[in-house]
Formats: sequence, C-alpha cells, structure tokens
Amino acid sequence: MRRAAITLVTLFLTSIVVAASQTSREKQITAAEAKDHVGERTTVCGKVVGIRYAASSRGRKIFLDLDVPFPKHIFSILIWLDTARSQFGNYDTNTYNDKNVCVTGLIKSYKEHPEIIASRQEQIKIEAEAYK
Repeated sequence: MRRAAITLVTLFLTSIVVAASQTSREKQITAAEAKDHVGERTTVCGKVVGIRYAASSRGRKIFLDLDVPFPKHIFSILIWLDTARSQFGNYDTNTYNDKNVCVTGLIKSYKEHPEIIASRQEQIKIEAEAYK
C-alpha cells in the first residue's frame, strides 16, 4: 500500500513538472512578436546582435538588441548599469554578444520599441542550442 502511494505521488509530481516545462515553452515568443505582447509577462528569445551603452542619458543604461541592431531594433533588453554591477557580478556584455538568449519579464514599450528591463541575471538565459 505504501509503495503504491509513493508511486502515485511520484507520477503526480512528474506530471506537474512536465506540464510546467511545456507551459513555459509555450510562452516563449520571438523578438519580432514582442510588440504584440506589451504589458504581458513572458519570455522573449532571439540573438544578441548589438550592444549599446547610453551613458549620457538619465541613468546609465546598457541595451542588448535582439535580432535587429539599433537604430532599426525591434526588441531590447535594458540593464541599468548600477543593477549590472550589483546583481550581475562581474558583468561583461561580451557574455551575451552574438549569443541566442531568452529574457523573462514584463514587456514595456519605450518610444514604440518593446523592451524588458532585466534587474536580475537569472532573467537572461543563454540558449545552449541555436534559437529556432
């Protein structure tokens, strides 16, 4: 009886993990699709094709442009420099350069360009295999 209960609990927990992983994959969108999901919390995936530093603007910022570089960028990951220093450890933007990444967070629009503000390193994942 106890063995059957353990097996049942194990199967139940496994099904939850599988369902959660499928749900998180379903929520991934491309950089081009991000403009249609402003105001939503989701995961955006693409290739980092440009890195920009905006030191002269209010607050120093780093932008990682996905799929299309500035000035025709279609989606950016915004990292405040102060956040990068405190939350990203020894932050090196080359870590993400020319890599396929996924970023999770709230999509906002700034000057009609969608972006996610990354305040924690865990929000940005480098994809092990090529993004499709």
